[in-house]
Amino acid sequence: MKFMVIVKASKASERGEMPSEKLLADMGKFNEELVKAGVMLAGEGLHPSSNGARIVFNGSQRTVVDGPFAETKELVAGFWLLEMKSKEECIEWMKRCPNPHEEGESILEIRQVFSAEDFGEAFTPELRAQEESQRERIASR
Repeated sequence: MKFMVIVKASKASERGEMPSEKLLADMGKFNEELVKAGVMLAGEGLHPSSNGARIVFNGSQRTVVDGPFAETKELVAGFWLLEMKSKEECIEWMKRCPNPHEEGESILEIRQVFSAEDFGEAFTPELRAQEESQRERIASR
């Protein structure tokens, strides 16, 4: 099972404050453990929402809204993409994570990624083949 672990933003991350050398080193060690265990597929930090944009869909219309965005607690500051046996295993790994915002409260949200089987019959053999082809092309880059 794949899981996305979302690091919720803080006021400091939204101000663009960079992590300390100690936190970078601690996160580097933690990420190395994930890599050695063969469970880390990807992981990145994100720039503040002030550098971002949203595209709002309403029927066939598209509206672009530039950041920053309100409600810091709802924003994402970074993520990991992990391959785990269960949500419980993912929870146990992430409880060992250094505090992403060093001091005060940080929130990690764990969400399971859909697999092809989750979509049932609507995910036809033709659509499965298309997705497999896309994944192969992405992996070959």
